[in-house]
Amino acid sequence: MTEDAVTPEAVRHVAALARVDLEDDEVDQFTEQFADILAAFETLDSVPDVDTDADLTNVMRADEVRESLETDAALRNAPDSEDDYFKGPNVS
Repeated sequence: MTEDAVTPEAVRHVAALARVDLEDDEVDQFTEQFADILAAFETLDSVPDVDTDADLTNVMRADEVRESLETDAALRNAPDSEDDYFKGPNVS
């Protein structure tokens, strides 16, 4: 893409669509920035395509039966509990 692919008129047009008032020095600044952004996207266009199919595998571990905490131990550090359950703040 050439340097003049983004023109000050194009920047003014985009600014007008966005209902943003730009000073002349801001238009010049944004013209350069937009050109840099478009150049970065051109770099992405040069990334080669990858032609591999992903092998899907189960990455989850198998369930295991293990000992769990007793209710008293689980609630020991809870700020508040009620009837052997954690008690949280009211949400309304």
